[in-house]
Parts: sequence; C-alpha cells; structure tokens
Amino acid sequence: MVRKIRLRRMGGSLGATFPKDIADRLGLGVGDEVFAIETDNGVLLTPYDPTFEQAMQAYEQGAKQYRNALRELARGD
Repeated sequence: MVRKIRLRRMGGSLGATFPKDIADRLGLGVGDEVFAIETDNGVLLTPYDPTFEQAMQAYEQGAKQYRNALRELARGD
C-alpha cells in the first residue's frame, strides 16, 4: 500500500504523522521507534526491532574488517 505522508516542522527537525490505520496495522504507538533506512529507491521506515539493531552493528563491524574482501566479491570477476 502506498500512502502520502506530509512532513511537518517539529522544532529544528521534520516529523511525520502516520495515518491511524497504518499505525494500527504495524502495531505502532506513542513513543515507539522506527528505523529510517536510506535505499536506492528512497527511504524505508520500519518498526524498531532490537535484533535488527544488533545485526546492523555486527554487519558494520564485519564490513569494516573485511572491506577489501567484500570489494573484491562485489566486482564479480
């Protein structure tokens, strides 16, 4: 489902208001957190998941440690 959500100024930041039906379907409530992930197609908002945060930290450590190997693998030669 695609829905347009208008951004509004909130202090020095921008904020968005989720329509009630989307918030209910995703189980979002006041004070909940979501991740904003930049993708090639725009921004993906996903409900906060502590295991995802741990996985991202592990990925970042591995990507830093093995950046040369990952670069070689990405070349695909």
